[in-house]
Amino acid sequence: MKKINIGLIGLGNVGSGVLKILNERKALLAEKIGLEINIKKICDIDPSAKKKIKLNKNLFSRKIKDIIDDPAIDIVVELIGGIHPAKEYIIQALEKGKSIVTANKALLAQEGRHLFALARDRGKSIYFEASVGAGIPIIKILREGLIVNKFSGIFGIVNGTSNYVLSQMSEQNRTFKEALAQARKKGFAEKDSTLDIEGIDSAHKLILLTYLASGKFVGMQDIFIEGISHISLADINYAKEMGLEIKLLAIAKKEASELEVRVHPTLIPSNHLLSSVSGIFNAIYVSSDLAGNMLFYGPGAGQLCAASAVVSDLVDLTADIKAGMFRPTLNISIDKSVKKLRKIDDIESRYYIRFMAKDQPGVLARIAGVLAKFGISIASVTQKERKRAQFVPIVMIVHDAKEKNLSEALRIVDKLNIISGKSVAIRIEEI
Repeated sequence: MKKINIGLIGLGNVGSGVLKILNERKALLAEKIGLEINIKKICDIDPSAKKKIKLNKNLFSRKIKDIIDDPAIDIVVELIGGIHPAKEYIIQALEKGKSIVTANKALLAQEGRHLFALARDRGKSIYFEASVGAGIPIIKILREGLIVNKFSGIFGIVNGTSNYVLSQMSEQNRTFKEALAQARKKGFAEKDSTLDIEGIDSAHKLILLTYLASGKFVGMQDIFIEGISHISLADINYAKEMGLEIKLLAIAKKEASELEVRVHPTLIPSNHLLSSVSGIFNAIYVSSDLAGNMLFYGPGAGQLCAASAVVSDLVDLTADIKAGMFRPTLNISIDKSVKKLRKIDDIESRYYIRFMAKDQPGVLARIAGVLAKFGISIASVTQKERKRAQFVPIVMIVHDAKEKNLSEALRIVDKLNIISGKSVAIRIEEI
């Protein structure tokens, strides 16, 4: 049986999972695809990596050239993450005539346009299923399963850490700090969890989802990004009283000829499918013209689910090689009806707003007066916990308003002597 030789760069958590699957399911894979997927060489800078999994010393190397310069290796699997040296390794491998499988969403978000173009020019492919949603096959679904569809919106819970924190706050009545500490204790959050909590990881994934859905590569500078560190337990509970749930959503949304790309805490109805996505689970809700609305759901992290996606890409590439096919990664249909990106100031939305205001007559009238000057009308208002002569929370839902107008109105309200601190505003999506 013919072999397809693989070079694996990075023997961390996911890399070890890939090795485990390929070893344990070797016969099954050979039976299904008619080829043997053979790990020819593994490279890691940590020499102890091979000892952890009792790796044959002839299979292991600390020198990247043992993979890049080996003409017998057909596919390079990059699982080290980060921008450098992963970018350089992938470029070198492509120039040596090798196809790529990677889970590196940060690299593809920043350098994908260049890397995909280089792969196309070299007649090679880059597969990246594990870069979004771990084991959820959303890349294949958008690229192949829904290939004839046009998309009006993608709404994704694509970061397990932030979703776990928000779930703990909502379900266990924990504060943000308590929930984050619990996530770290469980191993669901890194010591430095900034990329997850501040929405940056979600933005990386949104870039790839937007590209697959619209054919347009947006940059990090094009995405409005707001994390969840300012979300309080009070906001979680007030929202629940109104039948709403707070989720960190990655949103790519088409409005007429404009495309919105944003990541931020979002209020959605408690009875929506996305509201039930709890813990480290991910979900991507897709609105399409032909297939309708669909939800794709599964674990957003974990060794074997991510490794499963990597192996799926290996199988697809192996089938391509066997058939003598070449499927360029840049061969994505472009939505020509999208003319420009809509800036965050220009979006329109309903909003949840919480003020800390003095408990005295006339306060609501002063706040409402400022909002009215900017064309913002109030749908509902509730005053919480009456404590005479102290600041108390006032919670409002306002009708559709332009972001720029709301921001300016809140800036003025926050300067009033009846207001303590900065108001909280959370966008509401009617998905």
